[in-house]
Amino acid sequence: MIFVFSGIGTEDGTSVSREAQISVLGSVVVAAVIIGAVYGLPAGMVEERTLAQDTMSDSVQVETFPDVNSENPRIVPKAVADVQTSGSVSYRQHRLGTSDIARTEDGRLAWSYAIQPGPFQVRLTGNQRGVLLSDMTAIEDRETQAFDDKPFAIGQGMFFHRSADWNLKKGDFWTQYRDDPAEFVHDGEAYMVYPKTGHEWKLTPIPHTVPVWDGVGLIHQDGTIEHLSPAEAQESEILDGQRLYPVYNAQRRASSLEFRNGIINRLPVVGTFRGVVEPARLPAGAGNEQPFVIDLEGETMSYVMAMEPNGRNTRGLDEVWFFNAETGESQFFGTGDDTLLGPQRAMGIVRSEDTRTDWVAGSQSGQFQVVEPVPVVIDGELWWHSKVVPVDQTDVTRNVFVSASGGTAVELSKTTAVVEFMTGKDLESIDDADQVGTEPAEDNPDVAYFVVVTDENGDEIERIPVSQGEQVNIVPGNSTASGNTTATG
Repeated sequence: MIFVFSGIGTEDGTSVSREAQISVLGSVVVAAVIIGAVYGLPAGMVEERTLAQDTMSDSVQVETFPDVNSENPRIVPKAVADVQTSGSVSYRQHRLGTSDIARTEDGRLAWSYAIQPGPFQVRLTGNQRGVLLSDMTAIEDRETQAFDDKPFAIGQGMFFHRSADWNLKKGDFWTQYRDDPAEFVHDGEAYMVYPKTGHEWKLTPIPHTVPVWDGVGLIHQDGTIEHLSPAEAQESEILDGQRLYPVYNAQRRASSLEFRNGIINRLPVVGTFRGVVEPARLPAGAGNEQPFVIDLEGETMSYVMAMEPNGRNTRGLDEVWFFNAETGESQFFGTGDDTLLGPQRAMGIVRSEDTRTDWVAGSQSGQFQVVEPVPVVIDGELWWHSKVVPVDQTDVTRNVFVSASGGTAVELSKTTAVVEFMTGKDLESIDDADQVGTEPAEDNPDVAYFVVVTDENGDEIERIPVSQGEQVNIVPGNSTASGNTTATG
């Protein structure tokens, strides 16, 4: 940086003033910024285009949805697990870290937490105490397993040379750790696994990089860190059944699909937006984001991305993508001419089916809310599995399944009922199953859904169409509708 020194000599013996040096340096910086901006915009789009092409070429289109593991339903939302676990433990010098999804030794899915140092002094000298696993597969009698006698030599919440983050970067500096770690127990020993994202250079049409899976970092209690390649991670007995592929990579691959038919096709004004899809939007307060993590048959975790056509006014699904959480392999189901409801519409049906509940809706306050819509596949049919929870997130009052193809809603309040329903058992034979009497219109686009009135035997008496923008009011006999608005079409 010779420009910062005054009196630098020139060939004729004169010196360059400090102002001139600063001016030259400023010009260089401005030029670098302009070049970076001009190069960065097309490079970013080229990166998305390359990633979309790679994703499409590496993926298989399937004719049917893969079935979900009915023994591992996602019943407990993350927020409820966070509240319940923090209220069930008492650590003066430690706290629970960020939760993620892991598999327990008996095969169940659980919210996993690091029991990490809390106060500043403990973070300097103390250790991560162990891990905690909170069962997510039950409405009642949920089990919380605190493995708090399994200290880590290096771990989360620990400062300086004993920090897990520092030691991971020291062992593999160029990789990125964009996912939260998953904590789990295998054969009585606690572990933490960190999915790794690397970048691969592409030279054409202009130099750019694309994200790739770079394996995992596996931390043992004694401080040993194994940097495993994707193949080594998949072969590891310790990691069998755990989430290995980065969620970040699945998000990037799915989001890039809007460029799969070319960059120009995606540009405003000149683009036709042919085949452009984007991740389905979730309303505020949904409690989760895409990709959704579910367990498929064979105890294989999968990241699911629900994709809708590009545009603010579209809410139906165009495609559903599945990314294997152990291998990164991808497959997708195209809806074709069929119309499938997205998560936002499914959550609206859950609220509209129950007129007695004081719902939180938009800016309106209430006592209960619908959260965490998760796609599940039952007998080849896609359903949205949502949960009803109080605003303080202290419990799960019930689970509601909404058919993505028919809009039928089924309300369940016991774990056994949820499992039986997910196995494909008939509703009539499931105790505690309540089929909701609202259905979407199939033939009339102006009708949001029908309110179906049935007799005590379940036979349909009347079908009332509810148009877009209309409200449904359920009031007691001899009462007015004032203050009883419950649903909007």
